[in-house]
Amino acid sequence: MSHAPLAVPQNGTMEHHQEPGGSLFENGDCDLSRSLGRSRPTSIERNRSFDDRSFSELPSSDHYLDNSVFSPGRRSSSMGTPTSGFEPHPLMSEAWDALRRSIVSFRGQPVGTIAALDHSTEELNYDQVFVRDFVPSALAFLMNGEPEIVRNFLLKTLRLQSWEKKIDQFKLGEGVMPASFKVLHDPVRNFETLIADFGESAIGRVAPVDSGFWWIILLRAYTKSTGDTSLAELPECQRGIRLILTLCLSEGFDTFPTLLCADGCSMIDRRMGIYGYPIEIQALFFMALRCALLLLKQDEESRECIDQIIKRLHALSYHMRNYFWLDIKQLNDIYRYKTEEYSHTAVNKFNVMPDSLPDWVFDFMPSRGGYFIGNVSPARMDFRWFCLGNCVAILSCLATPEQSSAIMDLIESRWADLVGEMPLKICYPAMEGHEWRIVTGCDPKNTGWSYHNGGTWPVLLWLLTAASIKTGRPQIGRRAIEMAEGRLLKDGWPEYYDGKLGRFVGKQARKMQTWSVAGYLVARMMLEDPSQLGMIALEEDKQMLPQIKRSSSWIF
Repeated sequence: MSHAPLAVPQNGTMEHHQEPGGSLFENGDCDLSRSLGRSRPTSIERNRSFDDRSFSELPSSDHYLDNSVFSPGRRSSSMGTPTSGFEPHPLMSEAWDALRRSIVSFRGQPVGTIAALDHSTEELNYDQVFVRDFVPSALAFLMNGEPEIVRNFLLKTLRLQSWEKKIDQFKLGEGVMPASFKVLHDPVRNFETLIADFGESAIGRVAPVDSGFWWIILLRAYTKSTGDTSLAELPECQRGIRLILTLCLSEGFDTFPTLLCADGCSMIDRRMGIYGYPIEIQALFFMALRCALLLLKQDEESRECIDQIIKRLHALSYHMRNYFWLDIKQLNDIYRYKTEEYSHTAVNKFNVMPDSLPDWVFDFMPSRGGYFIGNVSPARMDFRWFCLGNCVAILSCLATPEQSSAIMDLIESRWADLVGEMPLKICYPAMEGHEWRIVTGCDPKNTGWSYHNGGTWPVLLWLLTAASIKTGRPQIGRRAIEMAEGRLLKDGWPEYYDGKLGRFVGKQARKMQTWSVAGYLVARMMLEDPSQLGMIALEEDKQMLPQIKRSSSWIF
């Protein structure tokens, strides 16, 4: 996450952040619950599962992922009797206490959780509500039958999207969602206002691409969990979805269906050589497109957007499953590539030089297993493993069932490298020496095996657990959770760990990091009640199979 303080205009006003009149958000202190008719209570009784059968009684995990049926929110078994024979851990109560202390209110309503409660050092922007950071917190509250804070967050960030966004007199796209926001209190007037960061205060001044995708994914999770479709059906929410996707679906010069974006626009929000088409953004893009299909109303206003989504999904799934996928066979094919191939029949479509293959990848690739590599662009392939992108590929079904299984095979085969003694590596391997100096710009925080450069991030625990349940291998998530439980509270819920095995609390890691707390809670609750997976994972859509004929045999 970016750590630059959020700039406040010297005159104390927010002139370029004016809200449009005549909408749901007219008069910023309106009661959001009133606009939704208070149709659902905050506490919702827990159901055993989507169809009253336990996880073990179902033939496959996709029975939890039926997108056509919304499941009512459920109070987690962590607060009552556990299912699946998984005993509640004493750490759960400590985690819930920490999560509740991080709640931020705006005009009397909970609207999110701050990034960290660590006051031992300069806060920078850790006292703000980040869109990407709030996702695991939101899932924890939904799983515990507390949807109000999630509903408020979705509406407040939607309101921020409607602001005019300028950086150095340059206007951003209308659909851009903020990276974060902060509640400012005026003690003289006893009045609260919101201030948002769209990239104008971020380190590197990079606008977040992932915020809009996470917002759509979270809106679908809220709808799936509560069964309340009224929020997603609001005209403002429908328009918000369309605005986000308009930024991504517009036609231009790009010949690839993947989304071109700058380095630092996602969870890895500093320079790490992931500019172009990073796997994290592509996987989130794919998942947001699929969630949008479930959320958009079939009306005249959305018809064109829906048609564009369907076409893009076909092309994107084909491109990612073929050109971003790496296993032992693909690695051998690249090793034998010919270069300077011209015409549409070229096998080496991106003109990748076999000599650019890094030495480490030959030892890293097991005989069984595979993964989506970090990036593919002309003459350049980033062969690094990135955890978030691969886990989201599984949850969204961007990965085929065979590819999903191969990713889990890789994690098990390379457990020491990818998990180590503290889950979970954000990427592998780290850059060091001359490569680190050139690619990161000598970033002192991203030294080898630290922070974004091969550091270990506890928040990723929930994504690994969700992927392991979806692939029918929950023991992988259980093993990682039990490993983390021995250290998280003792170490003060740090943001990240350093070292090849994740043995050391990060050199600049903030303690009491909220998404480290929430990531653990979500992982634990999903293991106790695997039906919770349905709010964040999608089932395979047979109609989404690529409709493009290949121009040659199996191509990378």
